[in-house]
Amino acid sequence: MHMNQTQASAGAETRRSFIKKAATVTAAAAATNLFKTPVYGQGTAPSTGRVIGANDRIVVGFVGVGPQGQLHVDKMKTNAEKNNVALAGVCDLWEKRREMAKAKIGGDVKLYDDYHKLLDNKDIDAVICATVDHWHARVSVDAMKAGKHIYVEKPMARYLPEAFEVWDTVKATGKQFQVGSQGCSDAMWLKAAELVAAGKIGKLVLGQTSYMRNSPKGEWNYTIDPDFKEGSVNWETWLGPKLVTRHPFYPDHYFRWRKYYQYCAGLLGDLLPHRVHPLMLATGNPEFPVRVCAIGTKNILTDKNTPGTPIRDCPECLTLIAEFPSGFQAMICIGSVNEKGLDDIVRGHMATLQLGGSKVELRPERPFTDDLDPEDYAHLTPVEDVGVHESNWLDSIRSGKPPHANIELAVRAQTVISLAEMSDRMGIACHFDEKTRSVLDATGKKIEIANYGVLKPS
Repeated sequence: MHMNQTQASAGAETRRSFIKKAATVTAAAAATNLFKTPVYGQGTAPSTGRVIGANDRIVVGFVGVGPQGQLHVDKMKTNAEKNNVALAGVCDLWEKRREMAKAKIGGDVKLYDDYHKLLDNKDIDAVICATVDHWHARVSVDAMKAGKHIYVEKPMARYLPEAFEVWDTVKATGKQFQVGSQGCSDAMWLKAAELVAAGKIGKLVLGQTSYMRNSPKGEWNYTIDPDFKEGSVNWETWLGPKLVTRHPFYPDHYFRWRKYYQYCAGLLGDLLPHRVHPLMLATGNPEFPVRVCAIGTKNILTDKNTPGTPIRDCPECLTLIAEFPSGFQAMICIGSVNEKGLDDIVRGHMATLQLGGSKVELRPERPFTDDLDPEDYAHLTPVEDVGVHESNWLDSIRSGKPPHANIELAVRAQTVISLAEMSDRMGIACHFDEKTRSVLDATGKKIEIANYGVLKPS
């Protein structure tokens, strides 16, 4: 029996209507999860600090003003009037950096060489932390317990147990937490999250992204300032209380710490957060991973091209695959020896999102071309920008709404980062149990979670 054209059109329209209705139901369910405001403080002590209204000026302090911290000073100073903020305090172990920040800020900014003293300043409402990675969690926890909102550079912690401590502290204090993965404030990724949550591409299948560079002299082999001498900083304080491997004073470690496992996870700590946070945000409902596998290589040995610096601990190229409870998979490549990256793509059962150039293209999969129309969203601004990401955090402090890279996204992304490091360095597939916060091998046996003193050097 053959249908006439009218019957065929009616059938196609009925199927299209069914799919749209299904998408609407999906959207309603997803809307309860997308950028969901966490419930804070249940069964815990109330938070301290000033209650900030919509028109109140926010007083900001800085902990760590190396190159990235100086960028935050520049951005906050430039946008101070628009954001209605005052810059009141700067902490860094090195006097030269403190004075550089003071010169940029001007006025009666207070300088500290101990961040606890900055946190004791009752006038300061919020803190931007841009320290070496192994201090991120400690500063964040202490800041929130002191009643301060916190913007912490990525990654949120050096190791996963610290990330859970930060997560628990956010829930206990109700403070606004933003991790410095500024791609999360890029309208391109936010639009993707909106489309996915609305059911536009069907059930998620696979996402891919990358962050690729090519640094012939070795990524992060920054110039060592000749003014930096032994005694310029309290070296034991810079190392902190948790490091087991305690290298004597060494300028190479101070300026190039991203290369060394004592202080950072390398590509996983520096480049991966720029991509894993936005990709997980784009799912509309970020999940903890259930399995992560990662393979890193170090074959080019670019550090040989910078005389006087050791070969790095971490890989020069790494690929990871993560699986989530919904069945969604993420594939991410990061590297410092070839700059050709993967396209940013989010694949669903019914359609695929292609991201890039400040636009999102929705393309129906072949079996659904009669049911779904292609869609294009161009000129999506703002693009990835630190200043925009800071403004989003400040807006969240005033409104009480979670920022784009909030704690619920950050702790899940950090789980991917930390499991990827364990997988690569231990040569295993890491399974994760969200309820018990445990890492397991393929047989279900618990594995000691990487932490200070577990994997060496650390």
